[in-house]
Amino acid sequence: MKQKNHPLLEQVTITDVAAEGKAIARVDGMALFVPFAVPGDVVDVQVSKRRSSFMEGYITRLVSPSPQRVAPFCEHYGVCGGCKWQPLPYPEQLRCKQRQVEDQLARIGNFRNLSVNSILGAEKTTFYRNKLEFTFSHKRWMTKAEIDAGEPIGDPQALGFHIPLKFDKVLDVKKCYLQADPSNDVRLAVKKFATDNRLEFFDLRAQTGLLRNLIIRTSSTGELMVIVVFYRNDEEHITLLMQRLQRSFPGITSLLYVVNGKRNDTIGDQEVVCFAGRDHIYEEMEGLRFKIGAKSFYQTNSEQAYKLYCIARNFAQLSGSEVVYDLYTGTGTIANFVAKNAKKVVGVEYVKEAIDDARANALLNGVSNAVFFAGDMKDVLNADFVAQNGHPDVVILDPPRAGIHPDVAQAILKAQPQRIVYVSCNPATQARDMALLSPAYAITGVQPVDMFPHTHHVENVVAMSIER
Repeated sequence: MKQKNHPLLEQVTITDVAAEGKAIARVDGMALFVPFAVPGDVVDVQVSKRRSSFMEGYITRLVSPSPQRVAPFCEHYGVCGGCKWQPLPYPEQLRCKQRQVEDQLARIGNFRNLSVNSILGAEKTTFYRNKLEFTFSHKRWMTKAEIDAGEPIGDPQALGFHIPLKFDKVLDVKKCYLQADPSNDVRLAVKKFATDNRLEFFDLRAQTGLLRNLIIRTSSTGELMVIVVFYRNDEEHITLLMQRLQRSFPGITSLLYVVNGKRNDTIGDQEVVCFAGRDHIYEEMEGLRFKIGAKSFYQTNSEQAYKLYCIARNFAQLSGSEVVYDLYTGTGTIANFVAKNAKKVVGVEYVKEAIDDARANALLNGVSNAVFFAGDMKDVLNADFVAQNGHPDVVILDPPRAGIHPDVAQAILKAQPQRIVYVSCNPATQARDMALLSPAYAITGVQPVDMFPHTHHVENVVAMSIER
């Protein structure tokens, strides 16, 4: 149906993949961005947004599929919002991510004619995540096909993922291909038990109900953590559900729950109650063990994280005599990973709980040459800090998607480490930050890594050396 003031464009040929995983076409010289399309598709597109230089729209009819289009493997494709690149063959996904890194380095950082190593693809393109978070909703999202069919709603409740850009709409997930068994079995069992026993699913608008979130974490060691988040402290029904989980899934290593009565879903400031087992699980990497609690950060693709950290260590060119600063250290994964190759490692992170985990991980692994500090990076990195902890020979950065504060860049420039290794989940902000460092440093290596198959996200590692 034609939207008011927006045209329906017929037989549009999709030409390429653009930013944020959308595809692009050109119509009368104007860029048209379309999700869920593949280069070579011929489609009818309903325009939903029009600006002076571009349009956005959605496919109403696939007139002629691209020769390279493949069938999506998930029944929730196109509704869930995740794994948007399923119709794109994996080698083509990697090509697009490689080009994304190259383009952003050139366009944003003005780093041209760089030699970028071929992206490291993932051996597993499904069931690769070690953590998923699901949301309960008393009123599930109904697809257009369901509404058009006019049949009875059936089960009205949901335990699944938020519909993109709709905070109060949740898709009931039947099977997710992101996390290995028993993730799907646990989620389905929780939903069935809650439904059968009339436990209240959350109303996201009214902020009422009992069941709020379900978090499942797995590890390469075969351990399993299940966290159920409740909205209120209903001891009787909490115990009822947790006991059922304990009986039905005796392989759960860590069975936890949280009572979160806030308006947002974050549990970082909430008490975690251990109902059964340990309050943590362990992850392993190259003989190191890492303690993962309910609030701990750990890379969500364990296998690709190992490749990522190996690249960072190789780029650092450690001989055993260096002082290494690991900035945005998180739970100290990289710091502990490189410690055996360095004289000293200094980890800095603004989240105190993460630093507590980093220290515990160092103790667990017998790492005695790593020290950790909590604080805002731009405030911590000053002359006194360097004087107390040693001049850094190498700085390793792994910041959030927003990148680093300009003051942090200036602090690094003032410290003058011989080498910088920048690990990023956002090549755009990485390119911007490296431009701030480029007056004193030259890029010596670039290695993209695919951590999230079937999405547009890409990790990138860049090595820089000081120019004398």
